[in-house]
Amino acid sequence: MPAKPRSPSSIRENQVPILVRGGVLTGAGYTAPDRRPIRESRGDARYAAFALDEPAQSGEHRRSFTTGGSARARLFVGRLVTGALESVRGFPPGTWLHRRLQRQLEVTETDVVLRRGAPGLDGLRLVFLSDVHAGFYQTAEDLAALGRRVRDLAPDLVCLGGDLVATRPADIDLLGSLLEPLDPPLGIHAVLGNHECFYLDAGVEPFVRTLREAGVRLWINGGERLELAGASLWLAGIDDACTGTPDLERALAGARPDEPVLLLSHIPDYLRSLPRGAVDLVLAGHTHGGQVRLAGHAPITHSSHGYEMGLYEFEGTQLFVSRGVGVSALPIRIGVRSEVALLRLRR
Repeated sequence: MPAKPRSPSSIRENQVPILVRGGVLTGAGYTAPDRRPIRESRGDARYAAFALDEPAQSGEHRRSFTTGGSARARLFVGRLVTGALESVRGFPPGTWLHRRLQRQLEVTETDVVLRRGAPGLDGLRLVFLSDVHAGFYQTAEDLAALGRRVRDLAPDLVCLGGDLVATRPADIDLLGSLLEPLDPPLGIHAVLGNHECFYLDAGVEPFVRTLREAGVRLWINGGERLELAGASLWLAGIDDACTGTPDLERALAGARPDEPVLLLSHIPDYLRSLPRGAVDLVLAGHTHGGQVRLAGHAPITHSSHGYEMGLYEFEGTQLFVSRGVGVSALPIRIGVRSEVALLRLRR
């Protein structure tokens, strides 16, 4: 799928999104470890990056979390279980479960008042998707319909909170169906989740290429300034806190003291690691809202602080946790629906 042109005011002409690690992807300059400089620094911040047309190296850029025996066993079991469950999707009761999951998807709307908001940002429409888990009870047709549904919400900005794939490298190929209809003015921005880091055992580069071809800007401890109606917003993303090394200082390098900061983090509990007042709003996923809730309680939770879904506040920073689009482990949701989150920023 050819790359789609984008023209938000924050992206200069002819800048091509480049991946990231310890850094970013936009066209400004960066020296990757043991590599030649890619471009000159634009002055806002300096990031480490590497060009996707170069062969990936081990270590810093090419991460594999399947080298230990227990990790390999987890990888095998995860793929075995999801593969077995996915294989019955075309037959009863798999067909019924698939249809039920698609009917459960809902659009939620939330107003978020930014502590450092400016008039030009008032009313900005942001769609946040997380935990799509493409390939597990999410077909290409499902994802294309999801992309059209997001497009019809007329967002200014789309953010993806990680875990876009399920358990197999082939799941990457499905993401194009989701991304093809989308072309928001301020772009599509994403971070890695634990599924990308763990299950893509050949490395994240094929995943990154798919996002790049769709014009998505993937952030790993990096960020950039978005401008709208004379106001600015620093959008940043950190590495997955489960499998990587988050570096907030790098992610916020270049942010101005008076502008709001929007941070993408797959793991919601990273909120507790933030310095007071450093970030205005964190968008996170990972929890699926519990995926199964009985009498309002989730027997299994992925947050040590109770950040399961919705809007929270801690020491001046707001956190929005998405219930997620897809499912993992089992193709069921009980007591909690899947979610396309539409956030309206307010001053």
